[in-house]
Amino acid sequence: MIATEFLETTWAGATQVFHTISYAAAAAPEPKGINTEGVVTFFASKIAPILLAVLGVIFIGRASRGEISKVLTSSAIAIVGLAFIAGAATLFFVGDYLINLIFQ
Repeated sequence: MIATEFLETTWAGATQVFHTISYAAAAAPEPKGINTEGVVTFFASKIAPILLAVLGVIFIGRASRGEISKVLTSSAIAIVGLAFIAGAATLFFVGDYLINLIFQ
């Protein structure tokens, strides 16, 4: 008799603990995502101008030493790189437009 009461009490306590844990787990807030637009904006407004200024200083330094061909080659590579970045951004907006056009 005592063992039966003990088991019933233990089972009721374990059930209560299980329900409390499952309720606490279910009530947890959803995880927040990464603000990718903020990261891109930060990079475009803070980091990119600094990198372009560093490239400009390097190009001016090379040009002052008479390495005009290296400066022209580096400038052409930088311009092609910027064109690729602009093309990727353009494709992002074109893709977004096409998705909105198809699914509306």
